[in-house]
Amino acid sequence: MTRPTDPRATRSPSAPSRLTAYRAKRDPKKTPEPMGKTKKARAQQSPLPTFVVQEHHARALHWDFRLERGGVLVSWALPKGLPVDPGTNHLAIHVEDHPLNYGTFEGDIPKGEYGAGHVTIWDHGTYDTEKWRSSEIKVVLHGQRVSGRYVLFPTGADKWMIHRMSPPPESFEPMPDHVQPMLVLAGELPTSDKGWAYEFKWDGVRAMVYVDGGRVRALTRNDKSLSTTFPELRDIGLHLGSRSAILDGEIVALDTNNHPSFSTLSRRLHLTSKTAIEKLTRTTPASFFAFDLLYLEGRSLLNLPYAERREQLESLKLDGDTFATPPSITNTRGAEVLKIAEERGLEGVVAKRRRSPYSPGLRNGDWVKVKNFHAQEVVIGGWTQGKGERTGSLGALLLGIPTSDGLAYVGKVGTGFSASAREKLLQLLTPLARKTSPFSTPLGHAETTLAHFVRPRLVGEVKYAEWTPDGILRQPSWRGLRLDKAAGGVVREP
Repeated sequence: MTRPTDPRATRSPSAPSRLTAYRAKRDPKKTPEPMGKTKKARAQQSPLPTFVVQEHHARALHWDFRLERGGVLVSWALPKGLPVDPGTNHLAIHVEDHPLNYGTFEGDIPKGEYGAGHVTIWDHGTYDTEKWRSSEIKVVLHGQRVSGRYVLFPTGADKWMIHRMSPPPESFEPMPDHVQPMLVLAGELPTSDKGWAYEFKWDGVRAMVYVDGGRVRALTRNDKSLSTTFPELRDIGLHLGSRSAILDGEIVALDTNNHPSFSTLSRRLHLTSKTAIEKLTRTTPASFFAFDLLYLEGRSLLNLPYAERREQLESLKLDGDTFATPPSITNTRGAEVLKIAEERGLEGVVAKRRRSPYSPGLRNGDWVKVKNFHAQEVVIGGWTQGKGERTGSLGALLLGIPTSDGLAYVGKVGTGFSASAREKLLQLLTPLARKTSPFSTPLGHAETTLAHFVRPRLVGEVKYAEWTPDGILRQPSWRGLRLDKAAGGVVREP
């Protein structure tokens, strides 16, 4: 096949005028960016024109894609970078032409200047031109990290799309839109520590975090979005940059004693107001603790053993102000790890079989949680009016656990609430009102007389002393709503 004409042959003496828009936006006294030569740029030694992709940590992370053409770098901003999967197109925003020597620029554009932020070269190389028209640009890239045929086409004004025409790289697997979290079985420590690893249980909310093109999407176990509720998660995308990944972990908040606290975290779970979210992000910050890696840069890791997944997770060096990778302990006995957890005020430990694959949606015993105190997820089936100083407010919640015969009544809880928590619960329960009891087992006369029954939709968690012989929670104390859990998934813990 005849090689397309070198596009640099189209250069003209007026090429510097194409940089007028570029220079108008920049002050050479304030930014280290090159301004371009005033004379016609000399052809470089390469027989082909060059391209560069620069990772740009500006107000919003993006990648700048630049093609040498006519003495300048024709440029697009790619919010999610170059697509690797031919089945996915990415937005490309056409921006002003840049000088040729911008292709080697790396550094910091000062705050307050146009495009302020850190710039690094993500990839560079040469390219062939198959077509260059105002309606379509086809090129073949020859880079160090990316190669293959790409096409750019406008969709209106400065908005374009970029599409990969070549097949994906060998062994590439597209990132799944959804992976169900592997479930944990409540139980005791393994009788032998051989083949097991231990992690601390952090008393937070389980979250599946999907990172693609620097953008983060986070879901609870029952697929409720957490991305808006916890804006801190965006920091993970900035750290990973162009690396696509699926992380499994916990969102955690600390109490006034600097201990992980679900009660503290629960203050943020129900928020929808942007102002309230921003306020609590400052006063009650949360962090994401990653404990598993399910997908990384075009490869599913689900079938790898836990030990290998952990190695790859740790290679990501997730260690920032709002995210971390807590330890996986293999050189200490499980009983000692559990004792350390108790001394530090942690909820407990999770024992994980080191050779086990990741089993989405399954509770197969390869992961076992062991707690330092009794806790139970419960479904709210009703509430009673408060008395005395709580008159007109919520007094106690009526609790149940789903069984094959329906929602079994397991007692009521009236302690552990703050005034704001009682108010919020009433707001959530009032629209769920129903006239009849949702419980399959009978309630006492006092509970029945005072009860306001509701449709069993909301899930919470209580701490308790023990189960009575007739299946009632003894001395329960409210810990908070579990908006990350579905009522149908609640089971009685052993």
